Amino acid sequence: MVLQFVILGFLKLAPMSGYDLKRRFDSSVNYFWAADKAQIYRTLAALVDQGLVEVRTTRGTAGPHRQEHSITAAGEEALHAWLVSDLDRQTSRDSFLARVFFAGDLDAEETAILLGRRREAAQSLLDTVTAIRESQAEPVDRAARLRLATVDNGVRHARAELEWLDDVEKALS
Repeated sequence: MVLQFVILGFLKLAPMSGYDLKRRFDSSVNYFWAADKAQIYRTLAALVDQGLVEVRTTRGTAGPHRQEHSITAAGEEALHAWLVSDLDRQTSRDSFLARVFFAGDLDAEETAILLGRRREAAQSLLDTVTAIRESQAEPVDRAARLRLATVDNGVRHARAELEWLDDVEKALS
């Protein structure tokens, strides 16, 4: 359900093809909201059916025709309504933490491997969001500042995860 609003938000920034949307997901919000190509295209089709997005075919410059999607006035209203609505209760599911919770029977080496895998993932995330942060120009308006704030949130969460892993490893040694 939230995916449709993320797509509407991107289309409010600029008209895009499904391919452009996937690239935008991967280069900006993937650290907190991932979507695969099939999900994006299915959701775009549903948004068109609902009248929240319109699509027009444009001639490709060096390849096939492009399906460019734009948000409609109804789409902007739906996006606005979602932005000002009560926050959704998001049930947290983290398979890593479930493993840690039940990992008491693992030996020291197995536990170190489990924690090491999470450390690699957290470091990779930190590297990714840090690169995104460094590639961004300083924000010039409120909207850009808020988009950049999500990147800063990702950096802080990744750093906190690494600090937590340090504490757990220290407590186990």
